[in-house]
Amino acid sequence: MNGNAPANDDLILAEAIRFVGEGVSVTFPVNGRSMLPFIVGGRESVILEKFDSLKIGDVVLAWVDGNRYVIHRIVKMDGEKLTLMGDGNLMGVEHCRVSDVKARAVAVVNARGRRRSLDFGPRKAAAKAWVFLKPVRKWLLLPYRIKNKLGRL
Repeated sequence: MNGNAPANDDLILAEAIRFVGEGVSVTFPVNGRSMLPFIVGGRESVILEKFDSLKIGDVVLAWVDGNRYVIHRIVKMDGEKLTLMGDGNLMGVEHCRVSDVKARAVAVVNARGRRRSLDFGPRKAAAKAWVFLKPVRKWLLLPYRIKNKLGRL
């Protein structure tokens, strides 16, 4: 990675947001582990689209806490105020306004090009159940973390 990478990443993200704003679907790679087990960073991408409305449970690309973009799930709505949390996060949440949401993720695409809708009934039910499993997420995510550490050795 060269010293220009952050600026290049910012430019790519800005272009993706512009395309989505114009009504074009954008496939965007995801990094990190914050959306495990539903989105695997470094191996999967999300399809981002323009949205008409938002609801609890939607996965969104948003400018949070006034300092960075994340692709996380809406866990609380209070008028224009949103609280987001990554599925793989154990405690941390982010805050933004509806106007800070730039796109909604509608599907996940794996390395083989297989597309999985985030709006598919069983997937939505699993994501909803995952919210209630927050107290035991640490243990449920343990196999992913072990596999990730072994993969780096």
